Amino acid sequence: MACAIRILMKDLADELALADVIEDKLKGEMMDLQHGSLFLKTPKIVSGKVDILRYVAWKLSGFPKNRITGNGYNLDSAHFHYLMEERLGVHSSSCHGQVLGEHRDSSVLVWSGMNVAGVSLKNLYPALGTDAHSENWKEVHKQVAESAYEVIKLKGYTSWASGLSVADLAESIMKNLRRVHPISTMIKDLYGFNEDVFLSDPCVLGQNGISDVVKVTLNP
Repeated sequence: MACAIRILMKDLADELALADVIEDKLKGEMMDLQHGSLFLKTPKIVSGKVDILRYVAWKLSGFPKNRITGNGYNLDSAHFHYLMEERLGVHSSSCHGQVLGEHRDSSVLVWSGMNVAGVSLKNLYPALGTDAHSENWKEVHKQVAESAYEVIKLKGYTSWASGLSVADLAESIMKNLRRVHPISTMIKDLYGFNEDVFLSDPCVLGQNGISDVVKVTLNP
């Protein structure tokens, strides 16, 4: 619902469809939003029962792979930027860095891609991300991977940051912004994968879905 609210507040669509397996609760959420439609610019809000993942969605829909994506590491990378901001004293929008692969525990943080205004942190601190680095940036990766668990422990679930992230992706699609997001996509034939598998990688996102996938230079 945080995703729905944020999309509604950004006026991104003329119809919003909600999907969940708990039909009664979903209908209640739909009605709750409909009752406040006077304050919104989205005239149609509907709901239905679906609970499928990217791979299944791709197989069942028949859509080309560029039309199927997920939130991936868009949110985790945003959290990474926030932690960079805290450590460097530079606004997160000016901090750049990617988190790739799978969600949370088995994620890959690309230390070589970290930069501020094009200045590589790895060049400044060759030991960045290793145990030898005195400022222990390796702890940042742990924080990115485990932060959601802490939020769940404290409030029971995560919601608002996810809503902001999903609306950010929806905006890139609806407005054809062609921004680069680290999102879930078919990764076959990249990084040595030869099977159908969805992982997070930087992608150019616009009105036709993913137009380009960026192959990041990674060491072993």
